[in-house]
Amino acid sequence: MPRQGLPRQVTALAAVLLAPNPGPMTLDGTNTWILRAPGATGAVVVDPGPSDPRHLDAIVAAGPVDMILLTHGHRDHSEGAAPLHDLTNAPVRALDVTHRLGDEGLAAGDVIVAAGVEIRVLGTPGHTSDSLSFVLTGDHRAAPAGPGPTDDGVSVLTGDTILGRGTTVVAHPDGRLGDYLASLRRLRELGDAMVLPGHGPELASAGRVAEAYLTHREARLQAVRAALEAGDATAPEIVRRVYADVDPALWSAAELSVRAQVEYLRPPSRPSC
Repeated sequence: MPRQGLPRQVTALAAVLLAPNPGPMTLDGTNTWILRAPGATGAVVVDPGPSDPRHLDAIVAAGPVDMILLTHGHRDHSEGAAPLHDLTNAPVRALDVTHRLGDEGLAAGDVIVAAGVEIRVLGTPGHTSDSLSFVLTGDHRAAPAGPGPTDDGVSVLTGDTILGRGTTVVAHPDGRLGDYLASLRRLRELGDAMVLPGHGPELASAGRVAEAYLTHREARLQAVRAALEAGDATAPEIVRRVYADVDPALWSAAELSVRAQVEYLRPPSRPSC
């Protein structure tokens, strides 16, 4: 697991710093990723996390920071971006223009080369409309682990689209389930790429995890459909029935996913001409 205050090298190109913001939605805290090729001086920082002085100081100490990228705009990932920009003058690049600091943004299909690392931007909306993933080629485990699923040299930073433990919320109304399912299918195509998530531990195979997420989502959809057929009319009613196996502390988040699922099952009707 990541350690607060000290970067841990996970792959040849990626080290992780754990932000001190643990909680039911953030697991052990936000993973701030520091990307650089061996021998490179500068670094690319992905998701600076909260605006916590100790965490920002640790990021600066692991620099110098050439560029800041955001997987999406939720505060636990993006709040520290502006103060880190103030400390380092590094540009902040994001899909959402409200989070950008500098002349350039991010869009699906972009290829960024910085700190000796090639970063391919993959559009993965669904958790939020602005969610992106970052694919690193020429990457592998930092420590020898024998033949394994990451030997193909690809890793992917998934933000909250895939977590290191558990599943994520579709943050309705900004997040949409149809988009999220399409994003999971897109990540499934990465096969044995290593997952470097926004929260929780790294995972061995994007393809296998994405497939498990798709199976989980289909099961939840079937349960929500059954709840609707049984007469449940509100999101809280459906959550009590469908998410009875989930910690009640997470039910408010589950309501967002339920609303996204109901919208998916019953899309808004279009006005007739």
